[in-house]
Amino acid sequence: MLILGAGINGAVSAAALAARGVKVALIDKGDFGGGTSSQSSNLAWGGIKYLESGELGLVSHLCKSRNHLMRSFPSTVKEIRFLTTVQKGFRWPVPFLYLGTLLYWLMGRFATKPPALLSCERLNRRDSRIRTDAANGGFEYSDCYLHDNDSRFVFSFVRTAMNYGAVAANYVAATAVKRKDGRCVVSIRDETDGQVGEIECNVLINACGPEVDIMNNLAAEKTEYHHVFSKGVHLMVDRTPDPSRILAFFASDGRLIFVIPMGPKTCIGTTDTQVDDPVVKVDDEDRDFILSNANELLNLSEPLTREDIIAERCGVRPLAVSGQSQSANWVELSRKHRVEVNESDAHISIFGGKLTDCINVGEEIAEIVARLGVKFPVEPRRWYGEPDVKVKDEFVVQARLLGLDELADPRSCEPLTDRLWRRYGANAFEMLETVRENPRNADRLLEHAEYLRCEIEQAGRREMITKLDDFMRRRSKISLVVRRDDIIHDPCLPELCEILFGDQADAKLQEYIEQTQPDRPWAVPLSFAAKQPTHTKAESLRR
Repeated sequence: MLILGAGINGAVSAAALAARGVKVALIDKGDFGGGTSSQSSNLAWGGIKYLESGELGLVSHLCKSRNHLMRSFPSTVKEIRFLTTVQKGFRWPVPFLYLGTLLYWLMGRFATKPPALLSCERLNRRDSRIRTDAANGGFEYSDCYLHDNDSRFVFSFVRTAMNYGAVAANYVAATAVKRKDGRCVVSIRDETDGQVGEIECNVLINACGPEVDIMNNLAAEKTEYHHVFSKGVHLMVDRTPDPSRILAFFASDGRLIFVIPMGPKTCIGTTDTQVDDPVVKVDDEDRDFILSNANELLNLSEPLTREDIIAERCGVRPLAVSGQSQSANWVELSRKHRVEVNESDAHISIFGGKLTDCINVGEEIAEIVARLGVKFPVEPRRWYGEPDVKVKDEFVVQARLLGLDELADPRSCEPLTDRLWRRYGANAFEMLETVRENPRNADRLLEHAEYLRCEIEQAGRREMITKLDDFMRRRSKISLVVRRDDIIHDPCLPELCEILFGDQADAKLQEYIEQTQPDRPWAVPLSFAAKQPTHTKAESLRR
């Protein structure tokens, strides 16, 4: 079977099916996890906001899914406290909202720490960054936070699918769909070199995220559901957060806005704006909305301005609606996923969805495929989650005997063994071997990023990196927490490109420089030729 779209829905579908022995191909016209799945708030939450619209069943379901993720990925999906401030004049009183957090804790099966009702004084004691002069008080509750970044989490499922024999390719677009002799024939085009071809399959799964409707139109598929779009924007700023909590506020328009730690930086968002087109970009209205609310709600030594923005995240949430409506009640509309099946054509369409519910999506797709008559060569097995804790313990023992934490850069904010295990799981053993062979492989390669030489070498071998932005933005979060100028002027960047791309290093670097050129009117365009380090690439390698 062929899966179109390698966001979270496509990735888990591929992993669940490949683990059952099915012959699977997964393609995406961009990079793996490169669309909506790389623009989230990095939260795996139970949908507390859906309590207001009375969707108790959905909240219970999402809380159960969140708990399952937390148990399955204990190093990656972790509980974190949310400190929420309620401004004077808000539509609900603080005690009533606190009762909502108690209900949320109950529906979460008490898997997290209990919530707490907080006065303004207690809010200030918990976090001095919070302004309470216009507040009635607040509360604290727990949800889950996704460490590293969302698109790397997506890629872990792609890698799992490949480990079970699936074929996966990024930058391969589906251009036409037709039926032939009871099978589906999909025309494809390689987006990097223009080569074309065809893939035949017995089952076609449309997991194109915001472009599900576009692909269904291409395949002449009629569905009950379709998507409407909500644009979400996050801004990354250079202010050191408290990594132990997330600050949550009700913005000037009544919606939630978060201040989220991301490594040594802070992510602030999100917006929620209805748009007609899935292709969106950040505009000044988005920036000013987020910055003005942050300045109003936080105690800052100096107000945040556009010059403080390090990076921006912008994408659409595809929201599933039925009928012909092109609008929706934005307060009430949830991200519950829907799956439609055309059994006669063996065509499956996945609408909506969110990261929290990803395991259930994979299992649901596998059940649907079985109902279509596909025989699974092997019995269902666990296709998700971290390796057994004994495997992690063995990794930690070997890493400590190797002295890995002592070799690491002291500027790192967490033990190196924990970070490597979280990112790579059992594949981190390969890095221990490379460090044994040469301790220099435990060196930090880029000055402003906590990625080691052995990590970049493994990314070049195993992580299907086609463009430099694939690594900087999706396999890692470097371009989210490091300013573009600092990345491009790093003297070891040519060496990183050499590791990832070999003879194509110079071309890939130039492509990255051109494609990441800022379009913000206040930003000064970078002239790489004028500011490039004077030493040659060979000298960089020697350095």
